[in-house]
Amino acid sequence: MSRLVEIQAGQATGESLRDVAAATGLPREQLHARAPELCEGKEQQQPASKPGPRRYRNCSGAQPLPSHRRALELLARLGYAARGVVNLVVGLLAFLAALGQGGGNSGNKGALLSLLSHRFGGVLLGIVAVGLFGFALWRACQSVLDADRRGTAPKALCARAGQLISAFTYASLGLFAATLAAGGAAARGATDDASEAQDWSRWIMSHSFGEVVIGLAGAVVAGVGIGLLVRGWRASFTKHLDCPENAAQWVVPLGRVGFMARGVVFLIIGLFVMLAALHSNPQEVVGLSGALRVLQGQPFGQFLFGVVALGLAAFGMFEFAEARYRRIDAPG
Repeated sequence: MSRLVEIQAGQATGESLRDVAAATGLPREQLHARAPELCEGKEQQQPASKPGPRRYRNCSGAQPLPSHRRALELLARLGYAARGVVNLVVGLLAFLAALGQGGGNSGNKGALLSLLSHRFGGVLLGIVAVGLFGFALWRACQSVLDADRRGTAPKALCARAGQLISAFTYASLGLFAATLAAGGAAARGATDDASEAQDWSRWIMSHSFGEVVIGLAGAVVAGVGIGLLVRGWRASFTKHLDCPENAAQWVVPLGRVGFMARGVVFLIIGLFVMLAALHSNPQEVVGLSGALRVLQGQPFGQFLFGVVALGLAAFGMFEFAEARYRRIDAPG
């Protein structure tokens, strides 16, 4: 500061001028004119640049995403939205059935088939099919390329194996939706979500130790159900979200209710798969619609059925939020 005072008073030496010029980055000829504002700490700042358009970035936010990674991110987000459509329709149809107001209990494929009855249903099914294929691709990246950076610990490998199974499941559902959108008549009669699982169970049970394999598979599915219940209770899914506080106030409750409803469904499916192995009867294997029918047959079953149906609809709405707010680090 004393150097600046010397300049302002016209008493600065060459050494003073050199020191201040080096410190401020200003040419010497401008120091006399700007010494007063430098002394008072009023150095003018450059005007803030206007915010530019949104750029797709990776999780670190360091560089814009290359085009192929941006395309994968967009496909993944469309996939979350497509999964939201399926779960929302399943939940709403089941809830209407619980109220005795029509609706139905037909699982994922039945929900897709119901879209055809609406105007532009074929177009919507085509979009959903693309989204489901995109979600299957994203699930494969999560599993094979470890897009979520889970690592290689035993627990992480189990989660990644589940994501790979999910990839095949949603690819199959996407193919079903695409076939419906293209007018495939055969797909219209193949909406029973348990029949394929029963066929596989029958084939596996026809081999040595088949019942053991089916029993273990049922235990895994039941374990997934328990994991979903815990995930919903603890809201641990929020670690993958990046949403503002005002959005989190409704996104997190939807996610908690949705994950817990799915946990109940998976737990019931797993228990019935284990019973099918115990009784050597593949016909006891149930899918989503069968699990909901099991709830209906319990004491206060209609109430439980309605609650779980609303939970599935809530999960569908949560998936729309996840399509917007989920952190997606598309691998290169």
